[in-house]
Amino acid sequence: MTIEFIGFIGGHHASEIHPRSGPTLQPEYVEKVARAHEEAGFDRALIAFHSNSPDSTLIAAHAASVTKKLKFLIAHRPGFAAPTLAARQFITLDVFNGGRTAVHIITGGDDRELRADGSHIGKDERYARTDEYLDVVRQEWTSEKPFDYQGKYYQVEGAYADVKSPQQPHIPLYFGGSSAAAIAVAGKHADVYALWGETYEQVRDVVAQVRAEAAKHGRSVRFSLSLRPILADTEEQAWERADRILQQAAALAEQNGFVRREPPNEGSRRLLAAAAQGSRLDKRLWTGIAGLLGAQGNSTSLVGTPEQVADALLDYYDLGITTFLIRGFDPLEDAIDYGKRLIPLTRQLIAERERQAAEKVA
Repeated sequence: MTIEFIGFIGGHHASEIHPRSGPTLQPEYVEKVARAHEEAGFDRALIAFHSNSPDSTLIAAHAASVTKKLKFLIAHRPGFAAPTLAARQFITLDVFNGGRTAVHIITGGDDRELRADGSHIGKDERYARTDEYLDVVRQEWTSEKPFDYQGKYYQVEGAYADVKSPQQPHIPLYFGGSSAAAIAVAGKHADVYALWGETYEQVRDVVAQVRAEAAKHGRSVRFSLSLRPILADTEEQAWERADRILQQAAALAEQNGFVRREPPNEGSRRLLAAAAQGSRLDKRLWTGIAGLLGAQGNSTSLVGTPEQVADALLDYYDLGITTFLIRGFDPLEDAIDYGKRLIPLTRQLIAERERQAAEKVA
């Protein structure tokens, strides 16, 4: 089974251990990181969405202009643009970049952040809106003739996109969200369901839930896992590096006046539940940053040598994960290092695993 590696393109150099210096959006940095990911052998790179961030679609367009093969995963929040318009924007970009576009649907679990963009409805209602939004987007992408749609949130008449994606049947849809409402919508619409880096037990449970929901619609879904690998030449050095990262993150959080609050979404609560079990779980899952900063996003790590981390990735592969979204606490340097020491090794090990399985069947 083909695996996929996704990296991360930010608008500037920053992380939990690196304070931002300069403007929020720095074109030269975007170009450098995009090229680095392409050279490192990543399949895609994620461009994030926040209510106060630069536009993810336009960042992807710029990154595509300085790369040839790297694909992009554009985080997109339904409900703030007409679905017909957003669908045509993504198709247009996909034509320009030669079929390198995918969309990551993030409905949003933080009421305060959503209010900044004018959304005042509750979580379950937001996912009901997302369901309709994706109904319309998918039809705009695939319909060969004008269509009507009558829903609670969207009503369109004679909708039709005269431009079509080079990807068939349509641009891939990735989906994030861990609540029951989110999983129900994911089962209906997602091509790839995205989890944060959880324990083996948690991943096994969520994969089963999403597969069950997808089966209700006669669909199958692939799965993505987000992690922050921490590599070193020896296991001892890797854990020492993790300890330094924790110390640096704590110092920067204190400097910035960070105040931990109750997590606003189910995904963060799941990560904190893992962190409550301990800072080191399973083979080498590290929850230190998640526990420190309240699991705000992708914040759990696999710690060890490249061989040890690749082995842990294979464990997740055996649980059904075929996409790994990896980014480091040293964003540019780690992306380059992953390309040298982790990505090719993991691909090799999985290819060997698949070859052995095929030989047994034969």
